[in-house]
Amino acid sequence: MTIVARLSHPADFDGWRTLARRLAAAAVAPDAVEWRVGDDPGGLFDGEALPEAAGERGLVVPRGFLELGRLVVLHSDPQRFGLLYRLLLRLQGERALLQVATDPDIRRAEMLAKAVRRDLHKMTAFVRFRLVRDAEDGEAFIAWFEPEHHILEAVAPFFVRRFAGMRWSILTPRGSLVWDGGSLRIGEAARRTQAPGGDAMEDWWRTYYAAIFNPARLNPAAMRAEMPVKYWRNLPEAELIAPLIAEASRRTDAMIAAPASRPERRPALPREALRPLPAQVDEPGDLREAAAAARDCRRCGLWCDATQTVFGEGPPDAPLMIVGEQPGDREDLAGRPFVGPAGELFDLSMARVGLDRRRAYLTNAVKHFRFTLRGKRRIHQKPGAGEIDACRSWLTLELGLVRPRLVLALGGTALRALSGETAPLSGFRGRRLALADGTPLVATVHPSYLLRLPDEAARQRETERFLADLGLVHALLPAMRLQAAA
Repeated sequence: MTIVARLSHPADFDGWRTLARRLAAAAVAPDAVEWRVGDDPGGLFDGEALPEAAGERGLVVPRGFLELGRLVVLHSDPQRFGLLYRLLLRLQGERALLQVATDPDIRRAEMLAKAVRRDLHKMTAFVRFRLVRDAEDGEAFIAWFEPEHHILEAVAPFFVRRFAGMRWSILTPRGSLVWDGGSLRIGEAARRTQAPGGDAMEDWWRTYYAAIFNPARLNPAAMRAEMPVKYWRNLPEAELIAPLIAEASRRTDAMIAAPASRPERRPALPREALRPLPAQVDEPGDLREAAAAARDCRRCGLWCDATQTVFGEGPPDAPLMIVGEQPGDREDLAGRPFVGPAGELFDLSMARVGLDRRRAYLTNAVKHFRFTLRGKRRIHQKPGAGEIDACRSWLTLELGLVRPRLVLALGGTALRALSGETAPLSGFRGRRLALADGTPLVATVHPSYLLRLPDEAARQRETERFLADLGLVHALLPAMRLQAAA
């Protein structure tokens, strides 16, 4: 007899868990189950009634299986539910099964998860909004995308965070995401003809892409791998690819023939000028005054080459202060902390553990970008002890003005600036530390460390440790939790 297990929608992981427990309790073999998706008046199971289980069967699985399962369920493979149920039963007797990379079921599940992760990434990278104007509500934005898998609900939080301040819709053949500026709605499937054909921003995209195209590093195969041809019709800049490739050889020859240029450098100050500013009669009374005073800081030589001072930002009464190392290239240009790739990863990590970044004060131990030039690229360099010490007074001022209930140090430089500790960071992770005034302190790695790991397995392992450290912050600061998690 075949038992038909019905799920409410294609990405119904919670429904699958419920049915899988019931099937396992009744000792139903994987080959005896047919998984289907969709509402049906026939009830939970078709065919004969599910046999009564002698008792609730305790199922034990590693955490990694649940994380893997949530991704696999998003795949479009119709056999995915059966695969997961088979793995669930096998894990009861094969505890280390997830570590057997050569196992056919594990290999298949990992392949499905990898395809889903790629689809999620491509959607966040290649969605292009077009401006439409509504006579009643003003501006709104619409995009068209064709995901390969059932990823809409999983990817929705990214777009809500990134485009929270505007009204938008993302139309796809698998459903639609509609954000009205305050709430998200999952809509019906759409057709491409329902999306607008273009807007004035198309020219901006083309200009941007032409400006960043480097003919000397042209690799068409890698380009197609990162930007598959199937997405080109949704990307206004794609129409430039063919002419840019055709001109690449000529432009490269012109670049080689051009004389070398030197980047502009500010004149160095004499050593006597690199000293603390004279003591002021009036100390900065709030963060705004402190940031204004820091703009003219000359306490170390980093100001000579940096674009600007990057002071902290956030609520003046924030319960959590987050301290990083120093501004990166993007932060130096923008004048704001945590807006580069590491900042984006940190945003996602905060959201994953249920912390609200908007209620945190973010700053760095050193307020100027230290780098070395490699061609035209500015390569990050770790601040020296003298630069950390010279900038400590600004950090102390921020601590005194914000008076956080807890401080999170990201990386060894931040830990040294806050506590004076010079020992390896590994000895302080996962422990409840404290500043000199008793303020609780938690130390973990900087998100940029995760981005630099070349090995996928190591990156996954260290990401889990990083999330566990943020989980400690979540446990210590209930006031910082996202409202959605309450």
